[in-house]
Amino acid sequence: MSIPQQGGGPVEGVEDLVGWMAAGCKPRDAWRIGTEHEKFGYDKAALKPLPYEGACSVRAMLEGLRDRFGWAPVLEQGNIIGLTKDGANVSLEPGGQLELSGAPLETIHQTCDEVNAHLAEVKAVADAIGAGFIGLGAAPIWRHEDMDRMPKGRYRLMTAYMGRVGTHGTQMMYRTCTVQVNLDFASEADMVKKLRVSLALQPLATALFANSPFFEGKPNGFLSWRSRIWRDLDPARTGTLPFAFEDGMGFERYVDYALDVPMYFVYRDGKYIDALGQSFRDFMAGRLPALPGEKPTLGDWADHLTTLFPEARVKRFIEMRGADGGPWRRLCALPALWVGLLYDDTALDAAWQMAKDWTAEEREQLRIDASRQGLKATIRGRSLQDIAKEALGIARAGLAARARAQGFDRDETHFLNALHEIADSGVTPAEELLARYHGDWKGDLSRIYAEYSY
Repeated sequence: MSIPQQGGGPVEGVEDLVGWMAAGCKPRDAWRIGTEHEKFGYDKAALKPLPYEGACSVRAMLEGLRDRFGWAPVLEQGNIIGLTKDGANVSLEPGGQLELSGAPLETIHQTCDEVNAHLAEVKAVADAIGAGFIGLGAAPIWRHEDMDRMPKGRYRLMTAYMGRVGTHGTQMMYRTCTVQVNLDFASEADMVKKLRVSLALQPLATALFANSPFFEGKPNGFLSWRSRIWRDLDPARTGTLPFAFEDGMGFERYVDYALDVPMYFVYRDGKYIDALGQSFRDFMAGRLPALPGEKPTLGDWADHLTTLFPEARVKRFIEMRGADGGPWRRLCALPALWVGLLYDDTALDAAWQMAKDWTAEEREQLRIDASRQGLKATIRGRSLQDIAKEALGIARAGLAARARAQGFDRDETHFLNALHEIADSGVTPAEELLARYHGDWKGDLSRIYAEYSY
């Protein structure tokens, strides 16, 4: 999750919040690609998650990356909780999942090189301390009591709150991983169109990247348990945002939505102040119980936006949030999918044509069905497998039109190959895992670590 935002001017009214978001508009030549991915670390000897402290631990991983590869530490209350270098960040999810938030880069070639370099660094440090890392959407065996909470004040507050508002919040925090991509927009109208396509087609990413069929040591009945978890987490801050498809959608409408989401915290002087359930509207009026008489800064607003978790999220860019974590090839394939669909006007128009007539109820049902059935899910008589093939064709054309070459590569289209294989076969990564579990693994789920780790 995000590193706290600092500074920014005072917030005088809603127009300041709208203006902050609108400042994200960029000309096409300034559009960038920011890829984020999480993975589970574990002790190879015990096959248990990494604790924060110890010889084989999260702290040892962060210190190793700092000392061997030149990352600058991010500290909270004296504890190393993240790293920064060259526009990228390494951060910790609540259960110790290691996340790379990549730098804003121009091409998928560059972002894939970044992923590869990061995983090589992680492996070098992990090998030295006896750790391994695995890319899955959910921890396949570990239980909640196995997970060590990372020393971040934000997570202490969130853990306490999750039990009040849903049934799966702590599962999401401690035992899931995702891969995401952050993409730019040119204008308010461009943001709206891209957000609508992203929300409507997010079940496609859920199915293609479905990679969490196990939980607490056995099959869970879903192909993406991670996606299932998000449906019973906190309805105020999750979901598919039906209002985004209504007339009048724009930055101000998204701000109105965000203002109605209860707060988690305010960050001051290196500490997280408990504002659980309180109102940002009251904060703007100087009536926040956590900080009576004080008004927010734009940094507080940026922090608040990181506590919203819809399937596609708007800040000064759009985040795609529907995919399970996975192996190297699929980490590069996710940005290829969305860049291909959204960064070329012809592709964006074609993608919108696919989904523009779907109703809110149909979109939500597709989200549910994709988590359980993968590419076998249907909408209006079409299988998600057929939709995937069409969408990948559109994305391939969009990437070809970008014509971003590197070395011997003519363009970025080959990064879609892993997804074409899934769409052509109709077999999701989760179904591949289930076949192994019921086949040559003979129900021994511990074999997943040796065979699917980085």
